[in-house]
Amino acid sequence: MECAIEIAAEPKRVWELVSDISTSARHSPELQEVEWLDGADGPVVGARFAGRNRNDHIGEWRTVSRVVEVTPPHTFQWEVIYDGPESSEVLAIWTYTLEPLADGAGTRVEHGMRFGSGRSPLQDFVEKNPEKEEQIVDGRLALLRTGIEATLAGVKAEAEA
Repeated sequence: MECAIEIAAEPKRVWELVSDISTSARHSPELQEVEWLDGADGPVVGARFAGRNRNDHIGEWRTVSRVVEVTPPHTFQWEVIYDGPESSEVLAIWTYTLEPLADGAGTRVEHGMRFGSGRSPLQDFVEKNPEKEEQIVDGRLALLRTGIEATLAGVKAEAEA
């Protein structure tokens, strides 16, 4: 799932926002709060952060993410991992990609996620309700799209303010 938006601000300004994990928490309808873990205080490869998420369909849950790419002012990517004692399976991969607009008037931002190879709670829910698989997956993708679009709109509003 990926969405894009054009922002009337230079890539450096947009980068400051998308590489700050608290920006997504300010604008996402699902991500409620985030915090750096292990003494990290910013986006560097290997840094981890925790997120508290909530929505009316799934309830509330906590995630742990690991930063996997930081290429200012172009790419910020992290993996949501299963943070267990014997595993760090990747459940999802989230990415912001920034490109300057050809006319120099701003930045095109793509923000999206793809499912990882790890087993997620979505798979468990589908297995318990196989007759509703298409409805469940479509519903989750719709929620993700809504959240990504809301986050991008918030980034745009902040960057252009």
